[in-house]
Amino acid sequence: MNKNVLLTLVCIVVNLTLLAQDNLQQKDLEPVVITDSAIVYPESMQENLSDLLRAWQLDLSKSETECKRGQNVVFHDSIYVSRLYSMPTEIEMSYNQVVRSYIDMYTVRRREQVSYMLALGDYYFPMFEAALDRHGLPLELKFLPVIESALNPVAVSRAGATGLWQFMLRTGKGYGLEVNSLVDERRDPYKSTEAAVQYLKDLYTIYGDWNLVIAAYNCGPGNVNKAIARSGGKRDYWDIYYHLPRETRGYVPAFIAANYVMNHYSDHHICPVHMFDTTGAALDTIHVTEQIHFEQIAGVLDVSVGELRRLNPQFRKDIVPGNYKSYALVLPSEKMYAFIHQNDSIINYDRSRYFTHRTHTLDGASMDGSGEDVIYRVRRGDNLSTIAQRNGTSVARLRSMNGLRSDRLSIGQRLIVGKRAVETTRDNSSKEVQLAQASSDGNTTTVNTYYRVRKGDTLGAIAQKNGVGVSQLQSWNGLRTSRIGIGDQLIVKQETVPVAKEENEQDVSETDREERTVDSNIISEYLKKQMNKTDEGQSETEEMEAAADTNTRDSYPEGEGTSLNENGSIESGALSENGALPENGEEE
Repeated sequence: MNKNVLLTLVCIVVNLTLLAQDNLQQKDLEPVVITDSAIVYPESMQENLSDLLRAWQLDLSKSETECKRGQNVVFHDSIYVSRLYSMPTEIEMSYNQVVRSYIDMYTVRRREQVSYMLALGDYYFPMFEAALDRHGLPLELKFLPVIESALNPVAVSRAGATGLWQFMLRTGKGYGLEVNSLVDERRDPYKSTEAAVQYLKDLYTIYGDWNLVIAAYNCGPGNVNKAIARSGGKRDYWDIYYHLPRETRGYVPAFIAANYVMNHYSDHHICPVHMFDTTGAALDTIHVTEQIHFEQIAGVLDVSVGELRRLNPQFRKDIVPGNYKSYALVLPSEKMYAFIHQNDSIINYDRSRYFTHRTHTLDGASMDGSGEDVIYRVRRGDNLSTIAQRNGTSVARLRSMNGLRSDRLSIGQRLIVGKRAVETTRDNSSKEVQLAQASSDGNTTTVNTYYRVRKGDTLGAIAQKNGVGVSQLQSWNGLRTSRIGIGDQLIVKQETVPVAKEENEQDVSETDREERTVDSNIISEYLKKQMNKTDEGQSETEEMEAAADTNTRDSYPEGEGTSLNENGSIESGALSENGALPENGEEE
């Protein structure tokens, strides 16, 4: 009995000891809660975390190592319905046979294209999502460029729609995108995305239904308004389906199918194909204020022209026209310091090869084109008319010299307002050939060559350029000193040339010869008037041509209606206040 009691006590003591140890271990494992909100991670830790995150993104994007390639898997309709209806979106994802046909197109006939788009999406989709989120729009709209351009930033439709979001020229300009011979911001991923998001937001203000918005993005709000009217005022996409243009009927189903495929591609054994690293490389942006060619950057920095084009598709001719205005240039972050440090070397690298300009002007300073541009920076309150008057030129000539299509100017914009002649000693415009008074024998005449004094000229320099002495110039021009003023007209050469006699001309007396003496002053004034008429005629001709060009542009619409090309191109018109297209009409 005593032994049993003793054993029982021993067991109790042992159990209590074990329980106490267990409690101590649990107490040691309890986390310590820190409520200090001012904790800042060391910079080195943040950098390491960024590197880890970038490596994780890169590994994640290269999913072809984990993705199982194979033949397409066809699912029952109920599976497609379940997957579409379970998507976390406010956009209605309907399912029918039209949607099914587009799903089959992406998963069967265009599997390879989907593979490339999945890889490109690693680069573009975060950009689209950020812009959509800023404006409070559904993130699923990021898949619109899949059917618009197949995520090709330089895609151009048959109708001229351009870029990831396939903006027509007028619509793009209406949303602030710059388009000229060297720059097309419809191809700029960032700026075109901002414009597209604003356009979608404006359309939603009109319709309040995302399927109608997507349809209007494709065919224009005017066509959607007509379809609504023809359906008796119904405002559901599927109710107006048969009243829409034929090309637009498949646009919303294609959008729904794109959402499905981009989310369930692995279920159909489709894997991303990475042509280049779309997520691992860190990028940075710098504003360029000088004219630079991509070949110059590639020649100095260890970066290919192809990569520069991929990162900056908005520059149509591989030229950044920073001398016109400041432009943003995207570069790999690792190249940014070298670009800044070697900026002068880049600008001067083989410059004559890429930027050889031939300028021509009818300005009084130079007619052979050997001159440099006179630049004027636009100030607050300026307009083309006042700038033209201030610089002694015409509005039409300003437009022509600067490639302007409208009178809109921005503060700080640089305009070419004329030409300044350089290193030209005997220009046609500064050379006025005049017939002087005939010599006493009547068989010769003196021809003077004139030069108009410019800023920086001295009498000695003019004499040296024209191969004469200073004293000779003073003698020809009646100068007592070497002082000259800008605009003065100087004789820099005199030549005596024979005067041909007419066949029926007979010897005449000295008196008759004096009567036939040519008045050099009269002829000089006559020649000046003829030159002025030439300048005025040129200005009038340019004004007439500019007016004709404007009328011609306004006479032709961007294109009738809209169509979905092979890549699903958008050809929408600019949005007016009432939701209709502009007055020149792109719809029937």
